[in-house]
Amino acid sequence: MRSYRNLDIWQKSLEILRLVYNLSNKFPESEKYGLTAQIRRAVISILSNIAEGSGRNSNNK
Repeated sequence: MRSYRNLDIWQKSLEILRLVYNLSNKFPESEKYGLTAQIRRAVISILSNIAEGSGRNSNNK
């Protein structure tokens, strides 16, 4: 079984994560616990779902 870290979608999502973190660093300090935290959790969720899904024994995409 291939590691999820070798999947193209994982690599692209990791690029998006880095982009989101870089962009969200420019958000106002007042958004630190609001929008900034929410958008970062969302992008982490994408990576988590890919990792979880790749660990299942299924041919579904």
